[in-house]
Amino acid sequence: MKQTKSAAEIHKGEQAVVTLSEADVKRFMNPKRLLEELREGFCQVARNEMQVPARPQITTPKGFMLSMPAWISGGPMMVKMVNVFEDNLEINLPNHLATIVLFDEKTGNTICIMDGTYITGVRTAASAVVSVEVLSRSNSKVATIVGAGVQGREHLGLLPLVRNFDKIYISSLVHEDAVQLAETSPIAESVKDLESAIKTSDVICLASHAYEPVIKSEWVQPGTHVSSVGYAPPHGELPVGLLEKGRLFVEDSCAFEPTPIGCAELTGIDPSTGIVIGQALLTSDTPRLNDQEITIYKAMGIAMEDLVAARIAYQAAMAENHQTRAVF
Repeated sequence: MKQTKSAAEIHKGEQAVVTLSEADVKRFMNPKRLLEELREGFCQVARNEMQVPARPQITTPKGFMLSMPAWISGGPMMVKMVNVFEDNLEINLPNHLATIVLFDEKTGNTICIMDGTYITGVRTAASAVVSVEVLSRSNSKVATIVGAGVQGREHLGLLPLVRNFDKIYISSLVHEDAVQLAETSPIAESVKDLESAIKTSDVICLASHAYEPVIKSEWVQPGTHVSSVGYAPPHGELPVGLLEKGRLFVEDSCAFEPTPIGCAELTGIDPSTGIVIGQALLTSDTPRLNDQEITIYKAMGIAMEDLVAARIAYQAAMAENHQTRAVF
């Protein structure tokens, strides 16, 4: 006797899907939890517990789109589509726009569609700030953020969660942007003399969209931790000469592959010179060797970070019985 309908008889029909706007995602995001779960996410990647395929790219005359899937057993599958269109700023739109979709791991059915623009910004900064927590000296008191855009804003909000900074300097190609951002924090100060700021900093966060290095490697003093999250091929914001002075940490070994999968600054660099940060954490909670070494974290942005952030927002929305739904 026939037990189930044939595939020809079955139709998906209308399915209610949770939707989260950018405002919803901001409301449901917990920054401290994000930092904690990103740290564990790095370890999950290192243990090969999470599937994070390489990201394909579509290029148009005005910009490009990256598709970024990820999944770990016990939770939803995720894919983020992120569009980078620089001219958007001229029409008052973010130059990074993203959408995230979550799928049930047992059926593949769509369960949530959320804005990914805020998540892209906050998870990128948060991954760098995790590196500050893990690799900078515990007594670090002065930081410099290079860049006063979205990444500068997110770094400024997250850095005080991992170190007790006395001062955070902010530098930008447009000094007025640095002034405005510094006004949002009591410990921030805008600077024009970037060289002096870098030379007196324990932590340096490169957070620009520069196509050329924004600092000189000789400015960076022994014992400094440097993070870089900018993605702007063919050269990028991080001075390659700095890699010869310090120890390099990356999210994943894919960082050494050609763009758009890897980092422009690491083109031609021997992958054996880089340490996967999750692997380092599996060995020690504090991978820094001594107070004099320069540590460098170069981020490419992997889908694990989006999955971690999206799960936090989705779980918080479900706990609050969020009611906004769309029917598909």
